[in-house]
Amino acid sequence: MSAATPLDGPYGFIGLGNIGAPMATRLATRDGGLIVRDLRDDVVATLVAAGAEAATTTGDVGRRCTGVSVMVLSDAQVRDVTAELFDSMAPGGVISIHSTIEVATAQELAAAARERGLHLLDAPVSGGFIGAADGRLAIMVGGDEDALALVREPFGHMADLVIRFGDAGAGTTAKLARNLLHFVAFTAAAEAQSLAEAAGIDLSGIGRVVRHSDSVTGGPGSIMLRTTTDAMVPGDDWYDTMSHVRNLGEKDLDLALGLAESLGVELPLAQLARRDLAAGLGVPHTV
Repeated sequence: MSAATPLDGPYGFIGLGNIGAPMATRLATRDGGLIVRDLRDDVVATLVAAGAEAATTTGDVGRRCTGVSVMVLSDAQVRDVTAELFDSMAPGGVISIHSTIEVATAQELAAAARERGLHLLDAPVSGGFIGAADGRLAIMVGGDEDALALVREPFGHMADLVIRFGDAGAGTTAKLARNLLHFVAFTAAAEAQSLAEAAGIDLSGIGRVVRHSDSVTGGPGSIMLRTTTDAMVPGDDWYDTMSHVRNLGEKDLDLALGLAESLGVELPLAQLARRDLAAGLGVPHTV
């Protein structure tokens, strides 16, 4: 495939939902302009008021832009939008899919784009509405490195962390791994609330403590320091640190599980954590 044309004209953004709208707003006044498309006239009008230009169809966006971001809801919607962009964009254009979709969908669409002389990046985001509004998203990218280079300027309006993880599908894989932690942690938070409530502890106070301490320590991500999940041996750089975390964690989990038993509260995630923490940290107990 020939090198893509530099993105020196208007940029396109399709899908102005809870995250897409603030992302697009960050682009509304960029040099070169922004063309937006959504089925809801009211959200389009808001972006136009912010400095963007409205397109009447997805094909119109594709014909006028060499780079387009897509932030719609589902795999089916992504397929519908990309089909119209495939038919309308000039060769060399870059389509960035910010929606969270299946890895296989990302790989399939990237291959279909190549057949048409286009680049397609799977580039899901993390950071939520606040990150989108502040331009502080993290964008996880799968796809061609040269294509990413072409969209770093518009990406820079929306994100302060952009990491390419590999070929097509790698960005989506990274997002699924990140969100696995996110929603398992939410479930663990609910479990912790159950224990606190059964013991008569104020839940809002516990919430304040968790948010405060996580803002200091970094929360669960603070232990994601290694480049492999293999077991460590004494002398490895993180062995002493992870051993300390393991010992402290197992002690506190034992105390929490003992309290839960006395209160008749089920803590299935805590039980799994007690079983798997050591191995997960890379410092399993030796027999």
